[in-house]
Amino acid sequence: MLKWFRRRRTPGRVLTLRSRGESSDATRVDFAELAPDVDTFLGQAAYLQLGYFETLSQLITATPDLAGKESLSRAAGAALIKHRDLVALIRDRGDDPTTVMLPFREQLEQFRRTTRGERSMETLLSVHVTAGILDDFYHALASSYGETGRRVSRILEADDDRGAIVDIIGEAIEGDGEWRSILSLWGRRLVGDTLLVARAALSTQDALDLAAEKRVEPVFTELMAAHSRRMDAMGLNA
Repeated sequence: MLKWFRRRRTPGRVLTLRSRGESSDATRVDFAELAPDVDTFLGQAAYLQLGYFETLSQLITATPDLAGKESLSRAAGAALIKHRDLVALIRDRGDDPTTVMLPFREQLEQFRRTTRGERSMETLLSVHVTAGILDDFYHALASSYGETGRRVSRILEADDDRGAIVDIIGEAIEGDGEWRSILSLWGRRLVGDTLLVARAALSTQDALDLAAEKRVEPVFTELMAAHSRRMDAMGLNA
């Protein structure tokens, strides 16, 4: 995981984490050389969306209920649209999407395997939690890339149709209270793996030093606050 962001940009970059659609009262942190180059940023963002689509498509196959299949198909379709829009952006920059994404295939597939649950409900929560945290993170990081970053923000701000996931998990908890403790525990496990991905994006070394930790703390605090809200919306403990 810690090898993900090898290529770095020049200093003078700003990471902003804000509520979707807001431009004021933002938490602004100057990360200088800690941000990845734009190809790394785009390649990983695009491949992550493809991974969400693939995982949701597999869950559709494993879901016997027709209404559930239809709900998950909307979430899968939203992830695919985001992937295609990011791929189009890469092409507009004159690059080949496959070439840009390929360096991250092995690491991202390992992340998918690590965060895949033994049961479908756990995997469903994995998509919601990891996509939520990393979409927020990439949306924040996008402020470092000018017009390209603004296009990425607009792509990530599009409706993800993951409300169906919240409904399905809520129904499972209502039908069997044991799911609440199982999924709450699983969600806490997912956070560590997912934040490792984000932290790896901000360090030129194996770990952030004390000064860098202080600079990134507000952003990760906001990521965790947004995660807690998502978990609360499903009736789960973060």
